[in-house]
Amino acid sequence: MKRLRTAIRAYPFVFATLLVAIVGLLLLLTPAHRLVPWLVSAYAIGIAVWQAVGMIRSLLRGHAGLDILAVTAIVATVAVGEYWAALVVVLMLTGGEALEDYAQHRSQRELTALLSRAPQQARREIEIDGAPGFETIDVDDVAVGDVLLVRPGELVPVDAVLLDEAAAFDESSLTGESLPVERVAGEMVASGAVNGRAAVRMRAVAVADDSQYQQIVTLVREAQESRATTVRLADRYAVPFTLLSLAIAAAAWGVSGEAVRFAEVLVVATPCPLLIAAPVAFLGGMSRAAKAGLIVKGGSVLEQLARVRSVAFDKTGTLTTGRPEPRRVEPAAGFDEDEVLRLAASAEVYSSHVLSGAVIQAAKLRDVELLPVEAAEEHATNGVAARISSGVVRVGKPAWIAEHAKGMVRARLEAGELAIYVSLDDRFVGTIVMRDRLRGDAASTVAEMRALGVERMAMVTGDVAATAAPFAAEIGIEEVHAECRPADKVRIIAGMGPRPLMMVGDGLNDAPVLAAADVGFAMGAKGATAASESADVVNRFDRISGAAEAVRIGRDTVRIALQSIWLGIVISVGLMVVAALGFLPALVGAWLQEAVDLIAILGALRALRAPRHSSGERRTRRR
Repeated sequence: MKRLRTAIRAYPFVFATLLVAIVGLLLLLTPAHRLVPWLVSAYAIGIAVWQAVGMIRSLLRGHAGLDILAVTAIVATVAVGEYWAALVVVLMLTGGEALEDYAQHRSQRELTALLSRAPQQARREIEIDGAPGFETIDVDDVAVGDVLLVRPGELVPVDAVLLDEAAAFDESSLTGESLPVERVAGEMVASGAVNGRAAVRMRAVAVADDSQYQQIVTLVREAQESRATTVRLADRYAVPFTLLSLAIAAAAWGVSGEAVRFAEVLVVATPCPLLIAAPVAFLGGMSRAAKAGLIVKGGSVLEQLARVRSVAFDKTGTLTTGRPEPRRVEPAAGFDEDEVLRLAASAEVYSSHVLSGAVIQAAKLRDVELLPVEAAEEHATNGVAARISSGVVRVGKPAWIAEHAKGMVRARLEAGELAIYVSLDDRFVGTIVMRDRLRGDAASTVAEMRALGVERMAMVTGDVAATAAPFAAEIGIEEVHAECRPADKVRIIAGMGPRPLMMVGDGLNDAPVLAAADVGFAMGAKGATAASESADVVNRFDRISGAAEAVRIGRDTVRIALQSIWLGIVISVGLMVVAALGFLPALVGAWLQEAVDLIAILGALRALRAPRHSSGERRTRRR
């Protein structure tokens, strides 16, 4: 009963139309049956006037509407005495909003699920009568530095550092990794991760708005509020479709000499495929993307993805895992290997760079205990600086370290190796040399991009050519731009063609180039917030194959949207011709119009699912 009352409040005109129909049918069985035409006609004309007012307001805002067909059909059917057909047209008009809401909710399931899983509350440690205790607070009230208790199976409310010795977390909603991830004391755990079997204590390092899962929620909300230009195809086709419908109706009236033909044609001139099919298809495409771990910031991005002809990739953390294997530690005079790792890992805990986890893992493998950090700051494109009791530790690129530390020596690197430089105040501490690994799906992603029709692919990276070139050659990318600063990347991307161009990257230093590309694709699972905010597509799962999947989803969605629109138009025109010839009574035509609407909407909902041939093609390529 409660659901019924909610539905009536949400769609009052739908229930009013059904009530008029029921009352009219009951009156037909009574002596007052002569009132039925007046009752139904008066209600239909009232709805037509209400709809006409809305149509005029829309026209004044510069949007050509299709409602003129429905309004004209209602007036025409009432004028020729086909009042029941008029009521069916009214049901289409009033029920259109309810039908669209249903279709949109159906197509937004994955996006809505992401919103519903967002952390809502946290348990903060407080002192109660001199003894430690915990209070339940809203997640927005958590402050940096608060000690939180996360019980078994609960969501980590904000980004936090683990205080207990060790714990396991399910990070599948963030990274797509199905197996639990082990964390030790001092490591950061992202909000949205699910705690394992034991309650743990954590210290918040970010407020809710700056935490990872809440940023995903923000991106999803922005995506839901956006609209694609294809969604507004109704404006493009409104005038020609309206003129064609009126022309066929007028011709039928003129040739036959029967005014009823005019009404019979207009009741099947359904605008629903134009008004609803495209938005449903694009929301379905966005929901399909969300299921694949991709947050697409609006339907217009799907349109761009559908037309992508060039792709540029960053290297570290994008084509490579961003979790390189430690090769060697080269300490400077006065330091040992463990001390280099201890200082570097203690600072990297507070870095969002994809290599930070590799440094921390290297320290963990040697059982090196991390140092407490008083304050930390990340310097975009350079590295991270952290204040400890003995001074300021800096970890990052050689040029930045050389600005602050005397006697810095560059490491001699073999092909494919990379180096991380460390300083303490003005002293050079040493170098950590690692070798990154290509992602297992990097080569197949490049191949799939080519199969999808991408004409040009390049690697654009800040690494030296000796490090970058072997990786590019291994996955089949011939064009390599190495030793690029952020400004160089933007310049290179601006000059690349053919367009549209998609840039795939991560981290703070990729934020400018992601914003400059036609489509920016951020590896958000391990990348930085700035990159996610600058990008048009954010990949929550740690898989580069998502880039090719995004292009495929874009192309499928646009194709399905256009197919649904044209399917509805073709069927409507066919029915109009049949009605013009006198073979389609107004009441039958009105019900057929509803069937056309459903066909168009069901066709648009295909965007929720990957076409069967897609998976087959992928299996063929893998073989």
